[in-house]
Amino acid sequence: MHGTDGTEDTGRPGNRDPAQDRAQGQDRAHGQDPARRPGEEAAPAQDRAHGQDRAHGQDPAHGQDRARRSSEEAAPKQDPAARRPGGRAVPAHEDHGPVRYGPPAPDPGLPVVPELAAVLAAASERTRPEPPGGGPVLREAARGYWDRRGLHGTAGGIAAAPGAQPLLLALIGAHGGDVLMPRPCPATWMPQARLLGRPAYHVPTPAECGGVPDPYALLETVRRVRAEGGRPKLLLLSVVDDPTATVAPPELVREACEAAVGEGLHIISDETWRDTVHRPRDTVLLSPAEMCPDDVTVIADLAEALAPAAWPVAVARFPDTARAAVRHARTLDILTALGALVAGPIAHTAAHALAEPDSVRDRIRRAAALQTEVAAAAHRAVLASGALARPPQAGRHLYADLGPLRARLADLGVTDSMELEEYLTDRLGAPAPGGHRFGDELGALRVRLGTGPLLGATPQQQTESLTAARPLELPHVARALDGFAAVFAALRR
Repeated sequence: MHGTDGTEDTGRPGNRDPAQDRAQGQDRAHGQDPARRPGEEAAPAQDRAHGQDRAHGQDPAHGQDRARRSSEEAAPKQDPAARRPGGRAVPAHEDHGPVRYGPPAPDPGLPVVPELAAVLAAASERTRPEPPGGGPVLREAARGYWDRRGLHGTAGGIAAAPGAQPLLLALIGAHGGDVLMPRPCPATWMPQARLLGRPAYHVPTPAECGGVPDPYALLETVRRVRAEGGRPKLLLLSVVDDPTATVAPPELVREACEAAVGEGLHIISDETWRDTVHRPRDTVLLSPAEMCPDDVTVIADLAEALAPAAWPVAVARFPDTARAAVRHARTLDILTALGALVAGPIAHTAAHALAEPDSVRDRIRRAAALQTEVAAAAHRAVLASGALARPPQAGRHLYADLGPLRARLADLGVTDSMELEEYLTDRLGAPAPGGHRFGDELGALRVRLGTGPLLGATPQQQTESLTAARPLELPHVARALDGFAAVFAALRR
């Protein structure tokens, strides 16, 4: 759907047909792919590029082809997510299309750090929330956290919120114009732009990683959006990426940031996963804020490395400029209007975690070392089936492309990423969100696979995995990996 100015209309709340929202991010591109005639379906071989659309900046054929759309419109409205691969109907409440069914972040599969649990318990009598953007103790702790990572600033340039989603919503709201983001990208990004009624566009990523757009594709997308009357103003990216579990090379980060800033875009760098890098001593991680300090706002959700997801808190670091001070004030206004205030006990615990005492540092180190081995084993199992996947470099997940197994999956009734999500979630016994959740084409057989469930089913097993010198030799880990590998081995002909 396009507006009168020719730009993509992501839709305002209440104006879209619910059937259009079956998959987060399944908006059509703002122009036809010049290499493909209208209505022509992408060849399966094109899926092998693992989400790497051509670098001409177009958002190619995002989802179903026209013939498929026509048949769906003529038939009774039945969401493919409401069918199991074998054709068995499932109750409507199991529909995975609407935003409320969007996938959570990959489960860490580890118990809470005991010291943090004790700090939270001791602060349980704090009955008042933090002021908008966080109190001075929390903001100073966030300042120190980033200062240790080479991003210097003041506590006055920090804003905190109860989770990354309300914080990102406030940040997008504080900036005008259209939003650009890489494809694939975190599942929550596109809904934020939709909620604000902002036109949003995906930009292809290069072959070696996700999270950061191809610089040439970015420039071409900006040119095309402006030619159609749009106002691209904001670029979202993540150097350490969900869903691909990759770390962008410094030279790519530099080129993408230079391209964005040169076109007048402000950058929001989501660095939530930076403390989950598997081999930090061997990985060069460059924050966009190190290169373009006046043009980058950094955000981090503590839930992915420092604290459990059940204790929601995220922090943002603004540039030290007069323009950024205005946006900081707007962000606080939006957080206030939303009532997005951090709970007092959680703020106290988050400040403790951001100070990185020995127990937190030890957990970060041990969790990264554990995932280095477990994620690599899961990656080997995926490759052994004939599927494709980049080697995971961070996080507790990997992003697989099952395009080479398309014929076998079709025999099983799996023809798109929605059906693949259902198929693998059933057989793995854990969430396996399809690539359509992250902005990839519905017809591309891509899926994010979490590795947290492989670490154990009980806190005792998880702790044992965390402390073991050879975690892959633990019986419960070995059994979990064998079961994981068997699911993919069954897809080999």
